[in-house]
Amino acid sequence: MSTTPQTPPSYPARKLKALAARACGVVAALTLSVLPAVSHAIEEPTYTTVRTFDGIELRDYAAYTVAEVLVNAEASDAANRAFPILAGYIFGKNKGERRFAMTAPVTQTAAPVKMEMTAPVSQTGVAGGFVVQFVLPKGITVANAPEPLDARVMLREVPPQRVAVIRYSGFWSESNYNEHLAKLQSSLRANDITWTGEPIYSRYDAPMTPWFLRRNEIWLHLAP
Repeated sequence: MSTTPQTPPSYPARKLKALAARACGVVAALTLSVLPAVSHAIEEPTYTTVRTFDGIELRDYAAYTVAEVLVNAEASDAANRAFPILAGYIFGKNKGERRFAMTAPVTQTAAPVKMEMTAPVSQTGVAGGFVVQFVLPKGITVANAPEPLDARVMLREVPPQRVAVIRYSGFWSESNYNEHLAKLQSSLRANDITWTGEPIYSRYDAPMTPWFLRRNEIWLHLAP
């Protein structure tokens, strides 16, 4: 007497969806619990929030030192071009092979045709280029920082400043940037606050950070 083989029972589709949703929830919870701790561990320049309105923050920054490079690239590619140059400096490509901890943010701003540097040199920019900066750790100044071996890397001390800031998440896109820049400028106009110079785009996260956890900011220097 022959019998027909029976196939093992399969999970109903609803159970499979529930298991998948639960697994995604666990991964998201782990991500949320770990990444903020990593972000908070990264040093930032010292600042004080003096006012908030309409999702805008006015900050007073203490002086800090940056390593910067001028790249002739589009906004979407400027950081990619600059990163290996600046990372080389902080990871030991300097006289004395001194290494620094990574700090935040990495800033990017359009270069004017003529860029005046406070120290140690001045440099002529190119129209359409971008200045990308790494903030150096507290206690590092132009006077005590090791000299870069790459002549493209410039050291500069950023004086105390007041900036207006809007914060948002997501990956880089021109539309996302323009939308939030317009909102920042509109809010400042509505509050009779004037600004000067080019906007500064600030990144705070590692490339693997999910879009919804990313911290992006646009800064505008406020007029004295």
